[in-house]
Amino acid sequence: MNIEDLQTFVAVADAGGVSAAARRLGLSKSIVSRRLVRIEAELGTQLLARTTRGAALTEAGSTFRDHAARASAEIDTAREAILPTGGLRGRLRVAVPLSSGPTRFVPALAEMAHRHPLLQISTSYSDRFVDLIAEGFDCAIRVGTLPDSNLVAKRIGAVYGSLVASPGYIKAHGSPRTPDEVVTHEALMQGTETWQFLDGDRVVTVQPQGKFKADSGAALAAAAAAELGIAWLPDCIVHDYVASGALVPIMTDYPPPPAGTYVVRPPGLHPARKIRVLTETLIEYFERHPDTLRRDR
Repeated sequence: MNIEDLQTFVAVADAGGVSAAARRLGLSKSIVSRRLVRIEAELGTQLLARTTRGAALTEAGSTFRDHAARASAEIDTAREAILPTGGLRGRLRVAVPLSSGPTRFVPALAEMAHRHPLLQISTSYSDRFVDLIAEGFDCAIRVGTLPDSNLVAKRIGAVYGSLVASPGYIKAHGSPRTPDEVVTHEALMQGTETWQFLDGDRVVTVQPQGKFKADSGAALAAAAAAELGIAWLPDCIVHDYVASGALVPIMTDYPPPPAGTYVVRPPGLHPARKIRVLTETLIEYFERHPDTLRRDR
């Protein structure tokens, strides 16, 4: 049985459809479809029930998927073991934050590319939380406080943030003096996130309220500078605004605790080696360059 057919079937099963699997594998939908037809013909049974929304596993497909995934993983491990200096091959799709990713994560990704010249690294930049499985990503780099999910996260570094507002907003509306007063102000947010602040050794969590939302940290910083409200943002995003006086740190007696920078991946007992290597490379890079995600960058 062709190992590429097995891997394609697993990708379609995990992604829930041919289109999503084709994006993950970097193949055309016609090639993916042909591989599925070939493996079902060889097995003599239907593995996937095609629907208008994608593809659902049949009972046989559900059973076969686990065996196919284990076989594919073993073949990948065997291939990597015989490559020179333990090199990686294949394709690695990574979702990276747009606001801070291009300058802060690319050097580490470049190191990985130099070390593993047979590996194809494909990055997509967006501040929204992409659906890793549905959109075909192997993993994502995420900054800040992670929402509850079934994803597996590995912390690779810290990131520092500030609560900021424009001088014009402060003149018109004042600024919160304590965490309890945050809810009385117009908050600029990505979604329905919570904000945390330090009151001595105690962490205080608040649920901010606001009408303006954006899926980009850079857009929220610009909105804050335009006097729309207050925003909790990484210092690496607001540094230039603060330096120019367009934004001012507020409620400094209650600083936000350091947040995290993470590599997140879909659930599973054993991550692919390329994800482990990416994580190790990022940790190593930030240990050598600790200022990369700090306040003054």
